[in-house]
This record gives sequence, C-alpha cells and structure tokens, in this order.
Amino acid sequence: MRKEEKAVIIDRITETLKEYACFYLVETNGLDAEKTSALRRAANKAEVKMMVVKNTLLHKALEGMDGDYSELYGSLKGATTLMCSQVGNAPAKLIKDFVKGDATLPALKAAYVEETVYVGADQLDTLCAIKSKSELIADVVALLQSPAKNVISGLQGSAGNKIHGLLETLSKKEG
Repeated sequence: MRKEEKAVIIDRITETLKEYACFYLVETNGLDAEKTSALRRAANKAEVKMMVVKNTLLHKALEGMDGDYSELYGSLKGATTLMCSQVGNAPAKLIKDFVKGDATLPALKAAYVEETVYVGADQLDTLCAIKSKSELIADVVALLQSPAKNVISGLQGSAGNKIHGLLETLSKKEG
C-alpha cells in the first residue's frame, strides 16, 4: 500500500471516529463468513458502524486526534474491528447478544465511551450497564417530577380534602 493510500485511509478512520460519541475495538478474527454477515446485519440494525481496520493505521488516526488514547494502544494487536456508535452501550449489548450460547467471538478488546477507556473483555457487563445521555436525562426529569406529582396526588386524594377543610375552617375563624 502506498503512502498516499495510507493517508486517505487514516483520514477516513479519523473522520469516522469524530462522527461518533464512542467506539469499541473488537476481535472478530475467526468468525466465518456467515457469522460475520450476521454480525454486520445486527450492527446495522443497532445503528452501530463496523469497520475492519489495520492496527497501525488506527493507531496513527488516534494519535492525530484530540485527546489521550494511549491506553488503547496496547489493545491494537491481532485483527481489529472498529465498532462506532452514538449510544455508549449499544455495541456492548450487540456483542453480548451475539456471543450468547457457544460463541466466543466477537470479543471486546477495549472501548472508549464518554471520555473513559475500558480495556479487556471483562468490561463487557460494565459497558452494557452504562446509560446513554438521553436515558440519564429521562431519569433526572423523572426525579424532578416526582415531588410535584406527590403534592398533586396528595391534594387530590383524601388528604387533600382534609387540607381543604382545615383551610376553610381557618378562614372562617379569622372572619
């Protein structure tokens, strides 16, 4: 491969990484054609972009980006498939669902999610449990709405009638 071709591929990898909020480095070497096709279909359905990359070119792309990706460099061995997603836990769930049963591949090498690096296949359950930004916002909104809902339901229920009666009695006493 000529130097110009490598530069184009590095640029393409860099642009892809910049488009997505998180990315995973996955071992897929050893999957047969049928399982690879099934993984690509599942990734496409889950809105996860899959790219097989050369480790040296990915390393150069990461070096050229803002941020510190040095913890990932040790994982750039063997065949590497890059899985990119806007949702932090989507690739982890995809991998976990795919390996259910007897499969050992695809195997997680490392992941970069929400500016945090996760290294090793043992991090898969942790990554599956990560909530997306929209899920966290929904949780915060639900927490903020909860006290207001409690007050409204209290006023609408039998306690509300008691409060109304007390307020009415107090207003009559003053008058």
